[in-house]
Amino acid sequence: MYEIGSGASPGPAASRCAGEDEPAQLTGRQLLERVTSTRARCVGTEVDPDAWFPVATRWQQARAEAASALALCAVCPVRAECLEFSLRQWGEVGRHGVWGGLLEAERVAVREHWLAGVSVVRLLETHNI
Repeated sequence: MYEIGSGASPGPAASRCAGEDEPAQLTGRQLLERVTSTRARCVGTEVDPDAWFPVATRWQQARAEAASALALCAVCPVRAECLEFSLRQWGEVGRHGVWGGLLEAERVAVREHWLAGVSVVRLLETHNI
């Protein structure tokens, strides 16, 4: 098994509302609406846009460059939906930048599990990311 992150951020289950659909059950349009809604911590933020697209090639340096963006993601109630959206849009916009609190390299690591049918909620919970 792999582990990503420090474990300091709360799990997505804590921020999900009771009765919400699992991200995998949502259409692409529904996912887009959620990740661009005012519930998303990144919407309307004053975080430097460069923080969403770290350029460092070393993992620790890239996480340092993206620290302000990752801090928002850690407490975002639509984090799982954001990760689901990015994985579905992998060939387009979903591969680059920070999505669901993960850098591109981190999403590469979870993507094969997602493709095998593991839900993003489970990935975020069980892999402490």
